[in-house]
Amino acid sequence: MRSAPPPARPAALPIAVPVPVAVPMSRAGGDGTAALERAGAETVKRAVELDVASRFQESLVCYQEGIDLLLQVVKATKDEAKKQRYRQKISEYMTRAEDIKKHIEKEKEDGKYHKQIRIEENATGFGYEKLFQEYLTEIVSEVWVEDPYIRHVHQLYNFLRFCEMLVKGPCKVKIIHLLTSCDEGTGRSQQISGLEEIQESLKNYGVTLDIAFSSSIHDREIRFNNGWMIKIGRGLDYFKKPQLPRRNRAGLCLVLWVTVCQWSAFFTLLHNNVSAIQCYISEKNNVRATEGVRYQWVPPDIP
Repeated sequence: MRSAPPPARPAALPIAVPVPVAVPMSRAGGDGTAALERAGAETVKRAVELDVASRFQESLVCYQEGIDLLLQVVKATKDEAKKQRYRQKISEYMTRAEDIKKHIEKEKEDGKYHKQIRIEENATGFGYEKLFQEYLTEIVSEVWVEDPYIRHVHQLYNFLRFCEMLVKGPCKVKIIHLLTSCDEGTGRSQQISGLEEIQESLKNYGVTLDIAFSSSIHDREIRFNNGWMIKIGRGLDYFKKPQLPRRNRAGLCLVLWVTVCQWSAFFTLLHNNVSAIQCYISEKNNVRATEGVRYQWVPPDIP
């Protein structure tokens, strides 16, 4: 699923690519800005590649980082001709970045925003705060967590860390709904007692933890009542087990995809068409009544 393209690129930024800044190797290091020039050129080149691929959120980040590097080049260089050339390119990149930013904001307003993040094997810096804080606005008061594997000690600990993030964050969470599967083996009592401990701990912060079990749950997703939904391929359990005594391995990630989208627009559409759905089900029941088959509309348990 890809986002709709943003407004057409302005004339200063050709549809093919905004041409990255060239760094002449023969002059590298002449005024101490060679490293900044190379870094800036590579970053804006990557921004253009992501832009063309319609990966706008990632492209915006690269444009912003590239612009910052090129501004440092302008500040450091004494060559007036070079300064002018970089200022022109920076202006073009800033215009394109602003267009992308407006497009992203418009998608968010329309409920069409969609982003995918790939976390590579052994990557670091992708804690829960990094993934979720952007979407935990002050109006968030209710959270739904669906994860079939909140069973073992490290998985319970991961869930506790997630809850702690919600309590400490800018949002005012009052209730957390957890839907998970029940450990049918020897670890069942440990799972139940662990969840009950977290439940009691959250009460001290005025937060209710609602726990439910399902034997058929497979999907892993987290929803906030401000309309954001985050699907994580491995659920909350995407960290590698630290191999002590090498403590520096803690926080290493397993390879996974993270998908961010808005579910509010979908459920608004669904709500507006409930009558049509019910009529369709009624017709199906009339057709198949003699076969002993009966369909039933069960509204989703989401506001």
